[in-house]
Amino acid sequence: MMHAMSNDIVLIAGLATLGLILILGILARMYRKAGPNEALIVYGFRGPRVIKGHGTVIFPMVENCRELSLELMSFDVAPQQDLYTKQGVAVTVEAVAQIKVRSDQASILTAAEQFLTKAPPQREGLIRLVMEGHLRGIIGQLTVEQIVKEPEMVGDRMRSTCADDMSKMGLEVISFTIKEVKDKNDYIANMGRPDVARIKRDADVATAEAERDTAIQRANAQRESAVAKAQADQDRVIAETASQARQAEAQRDLDIKKAQFAEQSRRQQAQADKAYELQTNVMQQQVMAEQVKVQQVEKEGQIKVQEAEILRHEKELIATVLKGAEIERQRIENLASAEKARLQTEAEGRAAAIRAQGEAEASIIFQKGEAEAKAMNVKAEAYQEWNQAAVVDKLLTNMADVVRAMAEPLSKVEKITVVSTGGDGAAGVNKITGDMTKIAAQVPALFEALSGMDIKQLMASVQAMKQKPQASNGAEKG
Repeated sequence: MMHAMSNDIVLIAGLATLGLILILGILARMYRKAGPNEALIVYGFRGPRVIKGHGTVIFPMVENCRELSLELMSFDVAPQQDLYTKQGVAVTVEAVAQIKVRSDQASILTAAEQFLTKAPPQREGLIRLVMEGHLRGIIGQLTVEQIVKEPEMVGDRMRSTCADDMSKMGLEVISFTIKEVKDKNDYIANMGRPDVARIKRDADVATAEAERDTAIQRANAQRESAVAKAQADQDRVIAETASQARQAEAQRDLDIKKAQFAEQSRRQQAQADKAYELQTNVMQQQVMAEQVKVQQVEKEGQIKVQEAEILRHEKELIATVLKGAEIERQRIENLASAEKARLQTEAEGRAAAIRAQGEAEASIIFQKGEAEAKAMNVKAEAYQEWNQAAVVDKLLTNMADVVRAMAEPLSKVEKITVVSTGGDGAAGVNKITGDMTKIAAQVPALFEALSGMDIKQLMASVQAMKQKPQASNGAEKG
């Protein structure tokens, strides 16, 4: 029993499912959708209606629907017969038209009334006939020139003329474009010839004028170029002349400055040479003077050394002879006095002996001083006599050395440059010989300066001294 009931439930469920599927299938077939490029025309017990861009349910047997395309229709409008223009010229016109169904429901219903059961070629054929008729009427109102030159105007007239008829069919003209206009009598070809001739003439005239202007401008440019070139050549010549003049002036100034510099250089060189010679002479004179001074100092030193030697010799004589004798005498006297004092005052004791000894020493000192004083007097007298004769003898003897010393600097001169000033005086080697003679002539003056004696008087005295002994010898012989 339970098993039978379960089978019934399964059967009922299966039948319910199948019924539901059938219902869904029927509903799916009843629901129709319209795309954005089409309109769904529904007609039936509810009257005609337009479904666009959404879907609706179509009840079977009581309602039906058809699709109407809303896409753009593009086709050629090319009448087979010749179209006559306002001028009576037969022309063939080919155009392209773009037409579509309007988007409002009234226009869609109107188009549905006109073309719903017709195929697209049939529908395009009907529309082409209407448009060809309108095109024939428009071409008859225009000239060939207008059709050829103003195709946009023809398209605008077609759109405006066809608008009412197309609206009655639920359609609209999107565009109308003239593709080609031809004629059998070459009217269009000849139509452009005047313009071509005029254009060619204008082009030739413009070319001639351009060539003329070009030639004029070329001539002007050449003339200006020639003038500019001549001016430039003139300026160049002037500039070159001025430059050469400036170069000549600069060269002249340079030569003058070179000559001035050379003259100044020679003058300075001569002055430098002269100054060098003068300075050399001055330095030689200074050297000679210094050498004379040195020799004088040496002579003075030699004199002092000789004086010291004489003094030493005197002291040595005094010390060896007089002093020895005096010492010996004093020693004997002292011995005698000491012996006498010892014999006489031996009783007086050591004090008397000491006093006697002191007196003896004082006496010795006194005698020593007296002897030294006498020696000094003798030395003074000898020195005075020597100074009167020996100094003269020394000076005369060494006079040749003095002259030799004065001339000795000349032996150390490696090169002597003689400058002749053009005067009347001696020059060259004669000048040097004269200068050496002058140097030798200065010897007597140097002798007088060193000795304080007149050499002429001295020589006269020597001559007198030589004659005096001869006279005395003659007297003795007589």
